[in-house]
Amino acid sequence: MRLDIMAGLQRLGRSLMLPIAVLPVAGLLLRLGQPDLLDIAFIADAGNAIFANLALIFAIGLAVGFANDSNGAAGLAGVVGYLVLDAVLHTLNEDINMGVLSGIIIGAVAGLLYNRFKDIKLPDYLAFFGGRRFIPIVTGLVAVILGGVFGVIWPSVQVGIDLLGQWLIDAGELGLFVYGVLNRLLIVTGLHHVLNSFVWFVFGSFDGATGDLNRFFAGDPSAGSFMAGFFPVMMFGLPAAALAMYHAAPKGRRAQVGGLLLSLALTAFLTGVTEPIEFTFMFLAPMLYLIHALLTGTSMVVMSLLDVKLGFTFSAGAFDYALSYGLSTNGWMLIPVGLVYFAIYYGLFRWTIARYDLPTPGREPETAEPQGQPRDLGERGPAFVRALGGAANLTSVGACTTRLRLILEDSQAIDETALKQLGSRGLMRLRNGGIQVILGPIADGVADEIRAAMAAEGAAPRTPPQAAASGVAAPSDTQCLPAEQVERWLAALGGAENVREATAVAMTRVRLRLGDAAALDEAALLALGARGVQHIEAGLVHVLLGERAEGVASGLSRS
Repeated sequence: MRLDIMAGLQRLGRSLMLPIAVLPVAGLLLRLGQPDLLDIAFIADAGNAIFANLALIFAIGLAVGFANDSNGAAGLAGVVGYLVLDAVLHTLNEDINMGVLSGIIIGAVAGLLYNRFKDIKLPDYLAFFGGRRFIPIVTGLVAVILGGVFGVIWPSVQVGIDLLGQWLIDAGELGLFVYGVLNRLLIVTGLHHVLNSFVWFVFGSFDGATGDLNRFFAGDPSAGSFMAGFFPVMMFGLPAAALAMYHAAPKGRRAQVGGLLLSLALTAFLTGVTEPIEFTFMFLAPMLYLIHALLTGTSMVVMSLLDVKLGFTFSAGAFDYALSYGLSTNGWMLIPVGLVYFAIYYGLFRWTIARYDLPTPGREPETAEPQGQPRDLGERGPAFVRALGGAANLTSVGACTTRLRLILEDSQAIDETALKQLGSRGLMRLRNGGIQVILGPIADGVADEIRAAMAAEGAAPRTPPQAAASGVAAPSDTQCLPAEQVERWLAALGGAENVREATAVAMTRVRLRLGDAAALDEAALLALGARGVQHIEAGLVHVLLGERAEGVASGLSRS
C-alpha cells in the first residue's frame, strides 16, 4: 500500500480518536466527585485515575488504531512497550517527562510492528511465541532501544517543546488567534487532531499535569484559554450559521433542508461535534468557511480578554459546559458572548450567501435524486460498498469521530450521488486513492458495516467476466507472464515453495495463500507493479494489480 507523510498523519489523527473517546467519562467522574457536587472521593479518584494514566491509554489506543485489523494483541504490545519505555527513561534520567507523547510514540510503533510481524513463523522449538504472541516481545525489545535513544536526545527535545508551548502561551491573544484559525483550517485534512494533542496534552505544566486540558482539570487557574474560545462558536455561532442557511434557501426548499440543518445545529450545540455542519459549506462555499475560521480565532481572543477559562473533555458543547462550569473562571460570560456571536454568524452568513449567491444547502441546483433518504441499517453496509465502487475497489477502511477514512484502488469509481443519498455531508479526495466521507457521529458504525459487507462478499469472490462461462481463468497469451517475470514474482513472494495458491479474484487482485507471509517482500512487489498489499488473515494475502491480476495469477499458478 502506498503511504506518504500525509497519509501517515491522517492515520495518526484517526487513531488518536480512540483514546480521546475515553475522556468524557473521566471528566464526568472527576467532576461529579468534587466537593461542590456529590462530594464522593472515590468517584473523583476514579476519574482522576484515567487522567493520571493518559500516556498508557494513548499507547493502547494508538497501537490498536495503527494495527490493520485492530487486534487486541497490538493493544497488549502497546502496554508492554509503554511500561518498558517508561522504566528505561526513569532509570536513565528522572527529569525526563515525555507525557502522553511517550504513549503516542510507542503505541504507533506497537501498531506498526504488529502489522509487520503478526504472521511471523519461528522454529518449531519456539513456535509457541510465533504469530501475534511475538508482537509484545518485539515491542518490548524495541522499547528498550527507544528508551536508550530518548534518554539521550529527549532532554533537548523537551526543552524545545517547552519553549514552543511557552511561546504559544506567552504570545497571549496572538497565539490564541493563530491556534483558533489553524484548528479550523486543518479540519480539511483531518490533521487538527494532531495540533490539538500538543495543545491539550503537552504544552504547559502544573503539578505534574501537562497540556491545557489536563491542567484545567488539575486545578490550574491559568488553564482553559485554549478551550474557552470554542464554546461561543460551537454552541452559538454554528447553529446561527445553520439558521442563516435555512433562511437563505428558497421558501419552497426550506422544508427539504430544515430537518437536516436542525439536526446538525443541535449536534453542534449539545455535543460540540461540528464537522457535519462545517462540511455542508466548506467546499460549496469556501468563503464562508474562511469567515468561520477567522471568527474562531477572534472568539479565542475575546474570551481571553474577558478572562474566561472553560474546559471540556470531549468538545465545546452544552454537555461539557455544564460539566466543567464549576471549575471555570467567569464561565457565565459565555452566554452574553455566545449571543453576540450568534448575531455575528447569522448576519455575516446571511449577507455573504445572498451577496455572492453561494450554493449552500437548499440553494444548490436541484437534482432528480432526493438526498439523505433513510435506509434499512442491515442494507447500509452493502449500499456503501456499492457506492464506493465495490469491495474490490476498497483497499483500506477506517473511521474517526465523524468521517470515513478510505483508500481506494480507483477513486474515480465512486458514486457521489449514492453517497449523498446514504447521508454523506461532504467528500474529500486525497492523494494515492485516499478519500474521506463526512458522515457525522455514525461514521465508526458505518465503517464496521462496510467491513462486514466486504467480508461477506470476500467469502464468495466474484469470477472475472471472461472466465464466467467455464468457471476457470483463461487468460490470453498476452496476459501471461514471461518466465523471467515469474521468477521475479516468486522471489518477491518468498520462493516457489512459499506460494501454496495463486488465484485472480474481483478482476483486480491476486489472492495468495502463502506458507510464510512474513517472507513476502512488499518493496519488491511494488517494484514489480503492485499497487498495494493487503493482509487478510494468517497466510492469506491480496496483491492489488488492476488489469494484470489474471495474467500474474496464471503465471504463478503454472510455475
